[in-house]
Amino acid sequence: METVLNEAKKLYNEPMHTCEHILNQTMVRMFECPRSRNAHIERKKSKCDYELKVAPTEDQIQELIIRVNDLIDSHLPVTISLMSREDAGKLVDLSKLPDEASETLRIVRVGDYDACACIGQHVENTSELGHFEIISHNFEEGRWRVRFKLI
Repeated sequence: METVLNEAKKLYNEPMHTCEHILNQTMVRMFECPRSRNAHIERKKSKCDYELKVAPTEDQIQELIIRVNDLIDSHLPVTISLMSREDAGKLVDLSKLPDEASETLRIVRVGDYDACACIGQHVENTSELGHFEIISHNFEEGRWRVRFKLI
């Protein structure tokens, strides 16, 4: 456990990174797709790539925005716990976990909505996020790239 606590955390912008967790879980629930396969999280704007069979419709994109903002507005607590890799594997998808990851994992939960193994920084409550807005998106060869910001 000591090793996990001493490892450097990714220095993502806390609100945007927490929003990424909500966006990921919302995409999983709406489109039955994996969490983003590639993400670039910054303070002003961020992007995530999702593997989808077809591009989301404009109605689906509007529904996505509504769902993410409803979750943010629910003022969910963001909590962190440490658990064994075996126990974490029963709760979250560990397929992206690097082989050299510790046997003790840091699990970040956004209320009861999302749980994910993560070393990034997060807010303590979704009330700290602001409002989720999609800036742009495009679909190419099974990849939907969405660019977003918090206002």
